[in-house]
Amino acid sequence: MALALEGIKVLDLTIWQQGPMASAILADFGADVIKIEGPDSPDPGRSLVMYSPRPDAPNAYFQTHNRNKRGIVIDLQRQKGREVFYRLAAKADVVVQNFRPGVATRLGLDYESLQAINPRLIYATASGFGLRGPHSHLPALDPLVQARGGIMSITGEPDAPPSRTVNGLADQVGAYLLALGVMVALYHRERTGQGQMVDGSLLQAALAVQSWNINTFLLTGTYGGQPIPRISRRLTSPLWNHYRCRDGRWIQLAMPQLGRYWPVFRQVMFQATGVLLEPELLSVEWLRFNASELLKLIEQLDQLFLNKTAQEWVELFREHDLLCEMVQEYADLLNDPQVVTNDMIVTVSHPILGEIKMVNTGVNLSKTPSSIRMPAPEFGQHTEEVLLEFGFSWPEIEALRREGVIGPRP
Repeated sequence: MALALEGIKVLDLTIWQQGPMASAILADFGADVIKIEGPDSPDPGRSLVMYSPRPDAPNAYFQTHNRNKRGIVIDLQRQKGREVFYRLAAKADVVVQNFRPGVATRLGLDYESLQAINPRLIYATASGFGLRGPHSHLPALDPLVQARGGIMSITGEPDAPPSRTVNGLADQVGAYLLALGVMVALYHRERTGQGQMVDGSLLQAALAVQSWNINTFLLTGTYGGQPIPRISRRLTSPLWNHYRCRDGRWIQLAMPQLGRYWPVFRQVMFQATGVLLEPELLSVEWLRFNASELLKLIEQLDQLFLNKTAQEWVELFREHDLLCEMVQEYADLLNDPQVVTNDMIVTVSHPILGEIKMVNTGVNLSKTPSSIRMPAPEFGQHTEEVLLEFGFSWPEIEALRREGVIGPRP
């Protein structure tokens, strides 16, 4: 089956997560992504093996962000190495890089230099804080941006310290936005023949993922309709809340229309527990002006939900069209019927590890779906193969290898 981006050649100069994930998405849809590393500067993600009960655990970080790519090694610190890269760039469609601002220019790998070689080139830059401004030169990693971008200020209980959310949130959102920008630029090139530069930053991604919340603050001075950034779950709506159940599992309710859901919820809770909740009518105004009664109501619900298991509550509420889901752990996702049926986690064949499970791309096309076809490349694995395809001869390749311009160090 043909893939949507078949025939698109991408030169990937990125490391860590935001940039590599963006190019991995392009690769999932069929782009030929060539990961370029230096002989003395492999992607640091190659060494990021986190704690695992298995001593031979694979590097999930690197596999996630570099699947479907081919890997080559070029010494871009040397003029001959840059000349090799220029020959690749002349035939490429996309270059993706996340050097700190100024590094690409110093190496002669900036947009202006490469655009002169290939005017149709799409040049994607992933940065930390954006390409302009007094802090554009600063390095950035995900937790720093979760802090600076306001995510930590709204996460967690109000009396607890600021809290990060999932690792790599800004990285992942930034990656998807950068991949989207590349695809839009490719579509524009199809229509006009013009290449262009695409840039996205971690900070911009952190703001983008909170756009409704931040816009609410800009327009109303509130935080998603709340007066302060973090309100205790005991002072928010009882129908927009989470509760612990008899088996220790938690459920999340999400019913914003109180007039619609509260009467049904009240009757279901009465049938299940014999307790008729007060007030009879619940409204946003009641929540705003009855803080002490609201606190008592949620404390009452905390006790009532201990009468059944989480699954029993979820099934009961679904029977009455009340919106509720169980708080699942990662282990639960493998058996979630929606995850399984919709191929959100897929089986991938790895030459060393055998059959492994991986999260799929995250968006589906009916005629040209994405696929994870091969694992992340070994260091420099495809150097000769790629250079031959780009018109280098075997004698040239051997000479470049002898000089240390390409390939890993002996």
